Amino acid sequence: MGQKKRVIIIGGGAAGIFAAAVLGEKTNTFEIIVLEKTRQLLSKVRISGGGRCNVTHAQFDPKKLTANYPRGNKELLGPFHTFQPQDTTQWFHKHGVELKTEEDGRMFPTTDHSSTIINCLLDAAKQAGVQIRNEYSIRSIEKTENGFRLHLDNHDPIDCDYLILATGSSPQGHALATSLGHTIVSPVPSLFTFNVPTSPLLDLSGITIADAELSLQGMPHKQRGSLLLTHWGFSGPAALKLSAWAARDLHACNYRTDLFINWLPAQTQEEILNTLNTCKKQKPHKSLDQENLFGLPLNLWKRLLQMSHISPGATLGHISDKMLKTLAQQLSASSFAVEGKTTYKSEFVTCGGIELKEINFKSMESRLVPNLFFAGEVLNIDGVTGGFNFQNAWTTAYLAATAIAAR
Repeated sequence: MGQKKRVIIIGGGAAGIFAAAVLGEKTNTFEIIVLEKTRQLLSKVRISGGGRCNVTHAQFDPKKLTANYPRGNKELLGPFHTFQPQDTTQWFHKHGVELKTEEDGRMFPTTDHSSTIINCLLDAAKQAGVQIRNEYSIRSIEKTENGFRLHLDNHDPIDCDYLILATGSSPQGHALATSLGHTIVSPVPSLFTFNVPTSPLLDLSGITIADAELSLQGMPHKQRGSLLLTHWGFSGPAALKLSAWAARDLHACNYRTDLFINWLPAQTQEEILNTLNTCKKQKPHKSLDQENLFGLPLNLWKRLLQMSHISPGATLGHISDKMLKTLAQQLSASSFAVEGKTTYKSEFVTCGGIELKEINFKSMESRLVPNLFFAGEVLNIDGVTGGFNFQNAWTTAYLAATAIAAR
């Protein structure tokens, strides 16, 4: 029997370790080595979901699942028919880890601890005979006749037959891909909150609106969902999703634009005005701040009255039709001047990475360089918050490992 062929995986994050474990489980015909430039493996897994690790999302319809990826949605449809959240759940179950689904669809280990996921992945890799080498920094990659030669900073060069780049959003990974002939779509931030220093709502920090619709001046993107008022502006799922879908446009305008909030997206402006006019007819002696007609948090409702120049305690009979019209406009399209962004906790995500046209999404192999594969966030794919970025890592890693195993 000849010498085993060697697979090197660059990057000890979710995609890299999962690809190594899956490949080792599928076949023992390869020598599998993971090279990680830092001391710590799976560092994003450790901090994800506030240290609980949001492993994936309970959306098992591939078509609906792709709707959560501002970039990569078309390309991921095929891959999600091969390996999707149900398969992720089964894989972890088979390795002794149970996942639970929260109300919003996010899936976590039942232990509520990211170390459960880290230990599971590292144990699986170890069982599969994977060698993991920390503090291995790659200077350059040379394409050879039979594969690749990796030139390292503090070690001798190392050769391999197959190579998987799973370097996340690291600029070094992008540089290595470029040196092999790939195109990088320049990375910009995604998933952030909106800084609105002039917002008249800053002192209402902590109030959540269950259903609001957000849009941006001159941009086609709209997002509806829960909104959180913060002491710097706006956060919550609706804001984060909007930032992801509009990531490139927002970067282009240097994060300065007008944000519009529809506080009552279930009603038209006309319906809101009708409700106000009816109330005025029926209760002319009542003041509007006592009549919270739309069930908004009371302090927010009072503030929106102020923003519509309706004085506290003014009775409905004394409020002009014009002012009620202004209030209806305020309720369906309050305007705020965005003047920057704030990173959302530690769930930093970038959009950008390897140009997707250069990848075969059946195998995750490069269309330009035979035997070169990609997995995870190194690709120009990003999901909204909720476990979708990890699912991209599991799926693309699984496809790359399966394709190499089949050789």
